[in-house]
Amino acid sequence: MSSSESGGTTGTKDKDYDIIWFTEACLSNALRLETYIQDAEKAGDDELAEFFRKAQHDSKKGAEQGKALLAKRLSASS
Repeated sequence: MSSSESGGTTGTKDKDYDIIWFTEACLSNALRLETYIQDAEKAGDDELAEFFRKAQHDSKKGAEQGKALLAKRLSASS
């Protein structure tokens, strides 16, 4: 994305787009980590599976925070 884009091209302000991107990245990461957890479990590596579970929890938390912040900002701009 061009650093000069300020919503004219996309119709979405950069700061809103950034929150949307962050939220999507967190959700995508949580999904990907599920595969990593399953791989670690299949390999019998409980330490690695727990590591990925913690990372997945953090990604889910980031997504929830992003969704809440976006909802708050979008409802304030209506």
